[in-house]
Formats: sequence, C-alpha cells, structure tokens
Amino acid sequence: MFAFGYDNYMRHAFPQDELNPVHCRGRGPDRADPSNLNINDVLGNYSLTLIDALDTLAIMGNSSEFQKAVKLVIDTVSFDKDSTVQVFEATIRVLGSLLSAHIIITDTKQPFGDMTIKDYDDELLHMARDLAVRLLPAFENTKTGIPYPRVNLKTGVPPNSNNETCTAGAGSLLVEFGILSRLLGDSTFEWVARRAVKALWSLRSNDTGLLGNVVNIQTGHWVGKQSGLGAGLDSFYEYLLKSYILFGKKEDLEMFNGAYRSIQNYLRRGREACNEGEGDPPLYVNVNMFSGQLMNTWIDSLQAFFPGLQVLIGDVEDAICLHAFYYAIWKRYGALPERYNWQLQAPDVLFYPLRPELVESTYLLYQATKNPFYLHVGMDILQSLEKYTKVKCGYATLHHVIEKSKEDRMESFFLSETCKYLYLLFDEENPVHKSGNKYMFTTEGHIVSVDERFRDSLWQDTFPEEEERNAEKLKPNELKAMNSSSNCNRVPDERRYLLPLKSIYMRQIDQMVGLI
Repeated sequence: MFAFGYDNYMRHAFPQDELNPVHCRGRGPDRADPSNLNINDVLGNYSLTLIDALDTLAIMGNSSEFQKAVKLVIDTVSFDKDSTVQVFEATIRVLGSLLSAHIIITDTKQPFGDMTIKDYDDELLHMARDLAVRLLPAFENTKTGIPYPRVNLKTGVPPNSNNETCTAGAGSLLVEFGILSRLLGDSTFEWVARRAVKALWSLRSNDTGLLGNVVNIQTGHWVGKQSGLGAGLDSFYEYLLKSYILFGKKEDLEMFNGAYRSIQNYLRRGREACNEGEGDPPLYVNVNMFSGQLMNTWIDSLQAFFPGLQVLIGDVEDAICLHAFYYAIWKRYGALPERYNWQLQAPDVLFYPLRPELVESTYLLYQATKNPFYLHVGMDILQSLEKYTKVKCGYATLHHVIEKSKEDRMESFFLSETCKYLYLLFDEENPVHKSGNKYMFTTEGHIVSVDERFRDSLWQDTFPEEEERNAEKLKPNELKAMNSSSNCNRVPDERRYLLPLKSIYMRQIDQMVGLI
C-alpha cells in the first residue's frame, strides 16, 4: 500500500505537495483562492508528501529509497516561499519529519539498516531550523504568547491575520520545537512553544479544569467553549504527556494529570467500569468547558486517537472499551465518518480522508495486550482501504462513507501514519520493537528516540526557572532579542508509558461490535 501510494506520488506529483490519485497528477497550494484553507493550511509548495514519508521509508527498511529521498529533499526543497501555511501543520508534518529523519541518519546504532547519508552535514537539521525561524513570527505581537495560526514563510504573519486559533494548533508545538532546541542548544524554539502551552493552561476553567477549542490570542477569551477529545483539542492533551516522556519536565506531567482528571470527570459518560455493571458503554462527549453540560451529540474521527493515548498512561481497560466503539463504527461503514452522531447512530459529516487515528490506537493496543483480536481489526481496516479507497494512482479520500464516492486527494498523513501504523502492527520483528531502543511517535506519526540527550537543557544555566517566570512578563516585541541566535485540526508516572502484557476484555468488544 505504501509503495503504491509513494511510487505514484514520485511518478506523477513530485515536486508538488500532494498526489491527486484519481487523475494521477500533483497538487500544490490553491493560489487562485487564498481562502481555501483546507488546501492552503497544509500545502506550502515544499514537496510535502515526500518529506512527510521519510521516516516511514526507514522503518520499512528501504535504505536505498530513504537515502535517495533525503538527498532529493536536501537538493530541491526550499522554505523561502511565498506560502501562507498553518503553523501547526507545518510543524507536525514538515519540521517533525525533518527532525525524525535527521535522528535516524545520525543514530550510531542504525537499527533500521544503513540509513546513513554520505557526507551528511546535518542538512536536515539546518532545514528544520530554517523552517522554525520562519514560523517564529507567529509568536510575536501576541499579547498572550499564544501564536497566530498562520504565517507566510517569506513575509511573516499576514496583515489582518485572524486573532483566533484552536487549542490543539497553538498548544501542540512543544515536541518538535523542544527537540529542535535541544539538538541546537538554542532555547528559543522550546521557550515560545512552552510559553504558548502555559498560556493556554492558565485559561482553563476554574470550575471544571477544562479548556475550550478556540481562543482569541490577544484577549485570552474563549471563542469556542466546546471541550472534547477531537478536533481543536486532541493533540494538546497528547503533547502534554509526550513532552513529559521526552523531556522529563514534571510540570508537563502535572498539567496532563490535571487535564485527564477533568476529562474523566466531565467528558466521560456511561457506566463506571468498562466491562461490568449496568448502563451504557463508556463514551467521551463534547461539553461546555465552564459548566460541563453536554453541547452536542456527535464525536469526530480524530477522537479515535484517545485509546492509544490511554495505552501510554496504562489505562488499558478504558482504552479497550473506547477503541471498540470506534471499531464498531468502522465495521458498519468500512471507514470512520468525520463526525458520527451517537444519539442518532448515524454520520453527521460523511467524508473520510484516510485518517490514521483508529489504526494508531489499534497498533498501540496490540503492543499493550498482544491479543490477536487487534491483528484482525488491522486486517479489517486494511481490506476496507483496499476495497473502497484504492484508485488508479494511489488511495483517495472517501467523500461519502455510505455511498463510497471519492475525492481526488491523498493527504500526506496516509503515507506518514496510516501505512506506517498498519505496517508496524503486523511487523512484530521490526527494529522498533526488537532493537532495545525506546521510541515515541509524534502526533504526525514521526518516530523519535526516547533519549537522554533530550532530557538535558543545555541552556539551563542561562535560562533558569526564575528567569523563565520573569520571561513571561516580557513584551511581545522583546521576542526578537531572545531570538538573536537563530535569526484546530491520560494518570502516569514516567515508568508506565511502555506497558507489560495485559489481558483483554472481550465482553466490551462483543457488545460494541454487536451493535452493528
């Protein structure tokens, strides 16, 4: 599946950003319609799909193509573009992949085979820094420290830019920016990302501890008061935990634990125990952040990531139940509709853009339980993708999950995440599982080592916590001086993110799948 999509992208679309798999041609930014954010937020005219797929090539052991692809990126990709992109998408898809590939190339153990590049001189790391510097203007001239959602890679924040951003978009930059800072020994990137996280955290409800999904970056007022696990909030929670796993800062764990308690108190509905007692199976709903009252009766497909996050914190039983709910929906339609109304038991928004979240949770649950049920789930998903989304030159978005009509688009995350997690689910001998190294995946599925070097803040002496607290009082325009060196779409301790074998709770699976 990966080879079919990747080879067709390289044949018909490269150097453009995406493949249109139905008509076998490339797609770039929509210059004719700058308001087409569905396209322009993601596509930056920088060979997005090639960059996003780099570490998948390595994980699959394809050293020759990985080396070829890295050289292509180094030789042909530039970020000096008149492209206005979403800061979040550029960070997780492009910056994250460059850093992941750099870490793979420079790993002295080379667990995936020989992925070294002859005469490699940290070019991907330099490209990552160049991109991050171009994203930094988003953090300037914002009264809260929460970044603007979009930036032009050549000219900075566009005039009359939107002052509203989603919590996930602004608060899910810390993993990539933190890795970059620690590889470079330059605190700037981690500092701006962490400041944004802290600013959002400070705006949570005093009553419920919940955050909303859309905030005004100048006033700090919540524009969107919906609190849930899906679009607008999902990766904010994910990165609180993953930042702790990677960097070891207790404040990240404390924020995550607080968020998880509020989620369990106000978003979780259904019986208390997963597999016993009366009442409906557990479900996480969308509520008002201030009152905890139900706001609507739909969930979105992005929420299917949450069982995987629960696996990372050891809440396996609850993860099993929630995963079963999403799998039951997949069984019904052969895909996950973008929104599903659990009260009407019908889709609200009918498209499926090849999203990876259910596969990701399936993979992590299999790693936690080793129960072959999850291999069957993976096979079911794989066969559905083959049956309903495969077209002449790749895999296409489903426009309508019931009618199975298609849209001519293959988003880059299909190769960077969906195929990767399916592959790893079935490849039990993969070095990810057998090398003895500990790995973590970013929210875009890019692999990074859980490494001692990321636990060390090389700038600690020049940026102690007292100065960090004082820095929060800095005026926005003072950010440029700090940067002199660098010119919207879980209760652990640090030992529990890698889990031992646990038993599965089949009653819940049977009950949920039985609903179809």
